[in-house]
Amino acid sequence: MQAIIDIGSNSVRLMLWEGGKSLYKRVNTTRLGEGLALTGVLKEEAIVRTAEAVKEYAEEGRAHGAQVHAFATAAVRSAKKGAEFCAEAEKRCGVKVDVVSGEEEALLGLLGALGEADGGVIDIGGASTEVCLRKGGKVVFSTSLPVGAVRLHDKCGEDGDKLLLEIQAAISPLKGIFSAEKMYIIGGTGSTLASVLLGLEEYDGQQIQDFYMPTEQICALADRLLALSAEERKKIKGMDERRADIIAGGSLLLGEIMKKLSLGGVYASDRDNLEGYCYLRGLK
Repeated sequence: MQAIIDIGSNSVRLMLWEGGKSLYKRVNTTRLGEGLALTGVLKEEAIVRTAEAVKEYAEEGRAHGAQVHAFATAAVRSAKKGAEFCAEAEKRCGVKVDVVSGEEEALLGLLGALGEADGGVIDIGGASTEVCLRKGGKVVFSTSLPVGAVRLHDKCGEDGDKLLLEIQAAISPLKGIFSAEKMYIIGGTGSTLASVLLGLEEYDGQQIQDFYMPTEQICALADRLLALSAEERKKIKGMDERRADIIAGGSLLLGEIMKKLSLGGVYASDRDNLEGYCYLRGLK
């Protein structure tokens, strides 16, 4: 059995993995990337609370007899104190943190959502967004963009005009890129939007998986969320309250990417870079 810990810009997640499948997942919203867009430096309090979350998940994994693995993405990769965080996490839990590159991060999402099948993935994280496409069994496009839901909130707050300008500048490298026939959205932004559109009382990965979301529906939901306060968003059925402050910018980002890629819609995926990490590193 393997315990995989994903250290993201917004949250730390745990997955227990055995026999080529996920047994269960857990999430702790620690906001490691809080303020990173403004300073380029991880806050000490964010380092401590996130390292402690990693320790707790490592202990939980070992309690199940699992071998523990931890990987980190954009917040650690891009921050001036990324190495300090890795050292703190390793000191607390005895696990060396594998800091994946932007290209690897894009591939993780593709492997997690699609396995070996052709298609594409959009992964909106806290500090970065990855787009990866596979055709004929080969990756034909892969990029990591320096824009994400937490980064947008830090830089633009709730200002719709500022958000749109920031997003359009960040996603300009996608101009002229063709999209796959079947595109998936992974990550907390995508799963939260799917949960809202489904009106779920509580998160259900089986209902989320392969749920189709048309572009016009995502854009309309983004407009609706931008018109509400964070407290008002928390009252929406299906909303993850821990994401209420960053979901408006994240939804606007998704809608703009979908329009840039001329997509009719995207499919939500509960399978993501946690599963993808197992495939990439050959973990059984």
